Amino acid sequence: QVQLVESGGGLVQPGGSLRLSCAASGSISRINAIGWYRQTPGTQRELVAVISRSGSTNYADSVKGRFTISSDNAKNAVYLQLNSLEPEDTAVYYCHANLLIRGTWGIYWGQGTQVTVSS
Repeated sequence: QVQLVESGGGLVQPGGSLRLSCAASGSISRINAIGWYRQTPGTQRELVAVISRSGSTNYADSVKGRFTISSDNAKNAVYLQLNSLEPEDTAVYYCHANLLIRGTWGIYWGQGTQVTVSS
């Protein structure tokens, strides 16, 4: 069974920082890309940042220069450093991965972790 387990969310004041972590476990042969989406009530889930196996990254315009994504291929893990947080960053953050499991590529999601930016 494949699992993506997130951690690191919480309540932080505007201008503060958080670090999210996501670890993928199970019979994973390869990760093509892994990253983060976020969602607020009544809206569609949106891409925040993604990193490929080769290390190339892509960010939403709204987080460029404030968030940094990194990965540890040996641990099947991805991290998101969130700096200069704004109230608009409040959302549930979901880990997302494109994984090769027993010869089949598939999309997998974590359960989500809440990030709340408020004074």
